[in-house]
Amino acid sequence: MQSNKLRLAIRATAATVVMGVASQASALTLNVGDDTEASLYGYARLNMSYDLDDNRAVSTRAGSFSPANEDITGHFGADVQQSRIGVKVNHASGVMVNIEGDFRGSGSGPGSLRMRHAYGTYNGVLAGRTWSNYLSFVGNTPTLDFDSLAGTAGSQDRAEQVRYTTGPMSFSLEDPSSQSILGGTGRTSAPALTARLQDSADALSYSAAVLASQVTSDDGTNDDSAMGFAVFGAAKLKLSDMFSVQGALNYTDGATGYLWRSGSNYYGPSAYMDGNSIETIEGYGGSVGVSMALGGGRSINVGYGMTTLDLDDAIAAGATTNADPETNQNILVNYMWTPVQNVMMGVEYGYFDQETVAGDSSDANRVMFAAQYNF
Repeated sequence: MQSNKLRLAIRATAATVVMGVASQASALTLNVGDDTEASLYGYARLNMSYDLDDNRAVSTRAGSFSPANEDITGHFGADVQQSRIGVKVNHASGVMVNIEGDFRGSGSGPGSLRMRHAYGTYNGVLAGRTWSNYLSFVGNTPTLDFDSLAGTAGSQDRAEQVRYTTGPMSFSLEDPSSQSILGGTGRTSAPALTARLQDSADALSYSAAVLASQVTSDDGTNDDSAMGFAVFGAAKLKLSDMFSVQGALNYTDGATGYLWRSGSNYYGPSAYMDGNSIETIEGYGGSVGVSMALGGGRSINVGYGMTTLDLDDAIAAGATTNADPETNQNILVNYMWTPVQNVMMGVEYGYFDQETVAGDSSDANRVMFAAQYNF
């Protein structure tokens, strides 16, 4: 993503046109002096998809694991919802502020502005909304599908948080990810605590993190809580200038909101009710991929991901049935081309499969095209 540095001013006219935050061009003016550097960045992106089988497309034409209507085949769609705009300001004092949005919404319409990032940093302290500290992109394989592979490291989402970073270590207190409870009424009773290590050595980049999060059910009469835990490891090994291999492994117990693309599509249940007692649900997953640079801005990427949940005890307690989704797995294979620095085009094949506890499988094949223009 390229940034054009604006040293004079970013005026409200631009903010009004691209962000829709004011009706008058004079409503907002951001003056940038000699001790401040501002960057305006983003991209316009078109995504087009064709589902050969069941219609699995959601916003940004990403693929869903949840079956829709498997008796109706052949579905085409296109949208520009992944398009993005952001402003980053650095002050000579060491303060940095970043605000970024995109237009991802439900369905295939134009969408509305969605807040992705809004945070500031100073002296290693971050406060605001940005990527969860329990997340890493180190082991991710590049994909055109916005939601990418199942089992990648951490929540792959953003959270409101306070974070402290020193060297390769970072620690956070943040708003927990999804905490759904089978047969219960969830209540957010405490923040999530995380710690992450991320570093590199020669051709190896690596990351590992741990998380603790309380999951609570409270229906106004019965109130019970349990501690949830999660851990992941991710790595990327650059075998040569041409090849790299990367991947991640994840384990959760009572924190399935951090097991990416589990359950019906994004996050599975973290716990279930056994009478008036809350019991946690275990899950695990992983992803692996290989990337090959062909030269001339061309690359090929192949990735596989999966997640699975242990729902046997929840079924025995009567909190759910064996018709619930248990295992998700997908394969993404793409060709990407960057003819010039600010343009990327690509095509991707995707295979998605979801299996219930009873063993019923629903799979689908799809093809996706993307064109992205950065500024």
